Amino acid sequence: MSRGLPRFVLRRLLYSAVVLWLVSTLVFVFLHVSPVPVERVIGGPRATAETLAQIRANLGLDRPVLVQYWRFVARLLRGDLGDSYISGTPVSALIAERLSTTLWLVFGAGVLWFAGGVGLGVLSAARARTLWDRASTAFVLAGLSTPPFVLALALLYVFATNLHLFEAGPPMQENFLRRMILPWTALAFLMLASYTRLTRGAMLDVLGEDYVRTARAKGLPERRVVLRHGLRPALAPVVTQAGVDLGALVGSTIVTEKVFGLQGVGQLVHQSIATGDTPVIIGVTLTVTLFVIGANLLVDIGYSVLDPRVRHG
Repeated sequence: MSRGLPRFVLRRLLYSAVVLWLVSTLVFVFLHVSPVPVERVIGGPRATAETLAQIRANLGLDRPVLVQYWRFVARLLRGDLGDSYISGTPVSALIAERLSTTLWLVFGAGVLWFAGGVGLGVLSAARARTLWDRASTAFVLAGLSTPPFVLALALLYVFATNLHLFEAGPPMQENFLRRMILPWTALAFLMLASYTRLTRGAMLDVLGEDYVRTARAKGLPERRVVLRHGLRPALAPVVTQAGVDLGALVGSTIVTEKVFGLQGVGQLVHQSIATGDTPVIIGVTLTVTLFVIGANLLVDIGYSVLDPRVRHG
């Protein structure tokens, strides 16, 4: 392992800690500038002034702002995200109950779009300006032009309602794949098209380099030239984008989960926004931020392995 790698990772960890602190501070500000006061959400529209004052005192909202901020940060450091205003259940428990479904959804879609996008992109670049390349371009345009909710509804109608090949609803152990394959496809389709285009562009740039032409001039098989000399450097921007997208996708699965009846984090956020359950919204926001930061950290490390020059940037 290079000596520069541990220092690079430590620097990125410090950056990640700063980002997480900034997001938590913004979340605290959001809590205090909410158009609907916290005590009104808990007490309801008919609560008396005495009841509202008592709720504020119980939550510590009658304390100075700096004191509230310190208590807020101290709770976060202990992993305490507070309690739901609606059910009184700890927010961490609500998120933990739903998180596995969302993670399975994102993981399965990620595997589909990364493997499919890289594979199609490599083939398109290796056979540039052929019929295969034109068909791939048409697929990319179709993928980028189709709204995700339209594709999700179409898949549900054709394969679940009419053909009964797959099922909709919360995944169960005995029919997990039958319930998840359609959500995975719906979530991955747009990204698969984007990654096909991204990989094709990166591969064409690499295949035009002098060392690739030299490898071809030496008589190396085209497959070896493409996979050994072209794919690794071309993967650097693709891996970077994949890590960012996977992290961000944890918090953007609302439509897919809603259409297919998956009880994940997206559904939890949708319900919490409808009921004004601020602690749950804030808890999910911080959880998603943590996943995004973690994904970016892994991307930085992976990129530094693929291209050691970034460690000195």
